[in-house]
Amino acid sequence: MSVSPDGSSRRRRPADHPRDPPWEHDAEAGYKDEQIHDRLSADQQLNSTDSCPPSTLHSVCPTLCSTKYMSAHTCLSHNVCDGSWEEIPGKRTITAENEVEANKLVNNYRFGFRKWKSHVTERPFADRSEVVKELYSELNIIKPHSGHLITFGNVVYVFLFGWWVSLAYFLVGILMFVTVTGAPYGKLCWKLSCYFLWPFGSSIHEIGNTLRRCCDQAPDCECNIDRVEESSTVLLPSPTEVLAPEMPDQPLRTPYWHRFSTYVWLLLGYPPLVIIHVLACFFSWILVITIPVSKMNARTLRIILLLPPEDVSVFIYSQRKHQDYETRALLCCYHAANWYYYKYTVDGINVFAVNLLPLVIVSLVIGYVDKENLFASSDVKFAIAISSIIPLSYYIGMGIASISAQSNFAVGAVVNATFGSITELTFYITALLRGHKAANPCLQEVVKAALTGTLLGCILFIPGICMIIGGLRHSEQRFNSRSTGVSSALLFISVGGVFAPTLFSKAYGNLVCDACNSSGGNSSGSFVCHNCHYDLNNGTLFHSHVEPLVYTVSALLPVAYIIGLIFTLKTHSHIYNIHVGEGQVTGNHGAVVHWSRWRSLVILIMATVLMSACADLATEHIQPILNQPNMSQYFIGVTVLAMVPEIPEIVNGIQFALQNNISLSLEVGSCIAVQVCMLQIPILVLFNAFYVRDP
Repeated sequence: MSVSPDGSSRRRRPADHPRDPPWEHDAEAGYKDEQIHDRLSADQQLNSTDSCPPSTLHSVCPTLCSTKYMSAHTCLSHNVCDGSWEEIPGKRTITAENEVEANKLVNNYRFGFRKWKSHVTERPFADRSEVVKELYSELNIIKPHSGHLITFGNVVYVFLFGWWVSLAYFLVGILMFVTVTGAPYGKLCWKLSCYFLWPFGSSIHEIGNTLRRCCDQAPDCECNIDRVEESSTVLLPSPTEVLAPEMPDQPLRTPYWHRFSTYVWLLLGYPPLVIIHVLACFFSWILVITIPVSKMNARTLRIILLLPPEDVSVFIYSQRKHQDYETRALLCCYHAANWYYYKYTVDGINVFAVNLLPLVIVSLVIGYVDKENLFASSDVKFAIAISSIIPLSYYIGMGIASISAQSNFAVGAVVNATFGSITELTFYITALLRGHKAANPCLQEVVKAALTGTLLGCILFIPGICMIIGGLRHSEQRFNSRSTGVSSALLFISVGGVFAPTLFSKAYGNLVCDACNSSGGNSSGSFVCHNCHYDLNNGTLFHSHVEPLVYTVSALLPVAYIIGLIFTLKTHSHIYNIHVGEGQVTGNHGAVVHWSRWRSLVILIMATVLMSACADLATEHIQPILNQPNMSQYFIGVTVLAMVPEIPEIVNGIQFALQNNISLSLEVGSCIAVQVCMLQIPILVLFNAFYVRDP
């Protein structure tokens, strides 16, 4: 693996010498990546035309603004034909499905904007790969299955869920037979008991007069008529076709809600099965890879158990072959586990973040209700409160990306500057307030350690882990040296400004120690000193020199941040050379955003409020942990408090690296570090000066 700057032009080989481009995903994944690639799309644009216009072959392509679209007929070099293309140094063309996604991708390359990998719009389902369609499909479609049903995931299902769900149905069936009136439901429960013990390959169908009346009264309705024998005729009548044999005539049935057995079922049989299926749904959803089991239980609870028992029938594969009457498939499952469910999203939010969201409620309940630590210790409350910050950070990131993608760059810059650091600032300000009220300087040291850990993590850990993981898939990773140089220069200025007062005080301060003891027992030996610090309060150095320098730097750093925004977004935006291919943008007329701007704003505010509550609980219960002799306050600050809020950003950086986009992986850490130095630290200094500091 090697990381090299994009400093020279590269020419693609002709079509007779194919070569896999570096941005393509590994073929072992089994399907194309469903995410938008931040990649060069010149070959796709050239394929849309048979030949280049003569006027463009001898012209120089102009440098386009980052917000303009590159036409499919725009040339990329002086001599370009269908068989080859040449990339202009430092220029990157990205593809997008719609204008909103194009704005999000362009924002990823802008200074001051947090990098976001997930989609902010709904992708057309028809354009997804077959594996992704399988993730989001309902379990009501019978498909030809040629693989083995005895798989590791299916066997694990029997031990984790199948046996006790089947046992519950068997016991409820006995209860229904005891009531005599509910005997039809007892038969249904026993059928479902056998089904849920091993549901793979079998299916549950709706049959009888209910579906027949639907199709007779509305022939154009979208009824899924299940006919396994493809040679048989269709079931709906037509002038030239023969009706398929129907089920024997049944006497007129009593309406479902006019039966006494229905209420016996809803009062005695349905409630325990609700509990069973809810538990199965919860545990299978938490495991993520067993989400098909959750869908199966939810569909049974919502649809199958509320149908008349005579309209529900369970078929195995051999029985469906000889089925001659109309049915509608209600449930059909072939696999209990799918490893690709780690990509599953709910309303644009990754399933792991959704699963962690209940921790916020748990943290608030046990934190504010159990004040005396009767049900949970301070260690448990602190761990839950810190863990609840992870999903809230993810929701805040999604809200920022949604608003930025649907607004102009000025609004996006303001939103990123205000809410981009809200997660860390909420925790730091809460810790300073609590430390001031309790007269505990330990919390101030924790905040300093957390800020230091964030800088170290963003400058060293995030780029390093992204290079390592990206290098496992790609032997060579390229990045834009010019844009990275600009970010590094801004980062150098911000870090230098932050540490300037500290270096000044260390150079001119007096080192004072509380106690010094001789290690050898005599005065000529070496001394061991404890609690050493630089004394600045006794003299005029702090008040006359260090303190004015601190406030001056705190005022200048936000101004430098604004200047950096103007430099990279307006006056020198060509440095990034980001272009969107017009041939790859379908427009935002059919784009459906996951979150509108108002919804994103509401979620941002709610997440910020919840974040402040969780931060308050974390700072409240961190003190017993710090009192332990083997636990250092600096270790907690540098590791846990610094890196936990940045977990969504780390995941985004790793995803960019896996797509061979190391430029954005480097920008992820640089963007956070610049915001810490130019926004978070100055805000904390000014807040501490005007509110926390003693008069």
